[in-house]
Amino acid sequence: MSTPPKKPIRVLLVDHQVLVREALGVLIDSKPQFAVVAEAADSETALALVSTEQPDVIVLAVNPAAESALESIHQLLDAASQARVIVLTDVRDPEAHRSVVRLGAMGLVFKDQPSNVLLNAIERVHAGEAWLDRSLIASVLSGISNSRNRPSDPAAENIACLTKRELEVVRLIGQGLKNKQIAERLFVSEVTVRHHLTSILSKLELSDRFDLALFAYRHDLADSPRYPASLPRK
Repeated sequence: MSTPPKKPIRVLLVDHQVLVREALGVLIDSKPQFAVVAEAADSETALALVSTEQPDVIVLAVNPAAESALESIHQLLDAASQARVIVLTDVRDPEAHRSVVRLGAMGLVFKDQPSNVLLNAIERVHAGEAWLDRSLIASVLSGISNSRNRPSDPAAENIACLTKRELEVVRLIGQGLKNKQIAERLFVSEVTVRHHLTSILSKLELSDRFDLALFAYRHDLADSPRYPASLPRK
């Protein structure tokens, strides 16, 4: 019996420039593993489309520093809970990038990067991994280190307080999984996952799951986000 072909990754494109959308559509549709199911010029149109199309991945070209961009990410993920968002931008502002990831964006690709970077990002993010630029990871990690300004020993002591199950949750959060996916992976309820997360953040003295993911990468509790071969890995 032959193996049925895999379903293509369904992509929604959002960019206010028609030429950019068309170029991205041609690029993505040229690969058999992808299918562009809809295009939108603005977040309002995208919100209507995402509710009907329920795409796997949303490629959102926005200024991550704009308040409207932050609001659109939140609304899109509410409308399509299973979708994953990749922000496509030419803005290099680590604080702005941090904000969009905190809101749920799973990847960030710069417009001046080669086209294969976006294609790889779509595949990896759809598979449940985070896709963040190496310089962003380094910058945010450095910021956390400087702001906390504490030696590594307390961190090691805090990690030692985690239970085996809590360490599993940390690892899965580092892979970019949402609470529902973690619950399914560990055969527990979402409520239990939320309780674990609250306990983990308290023990590690962290504020949110984005800081937790970065902490996990820094202390080898989870694998760092993957990058295409042309980019060095942190």
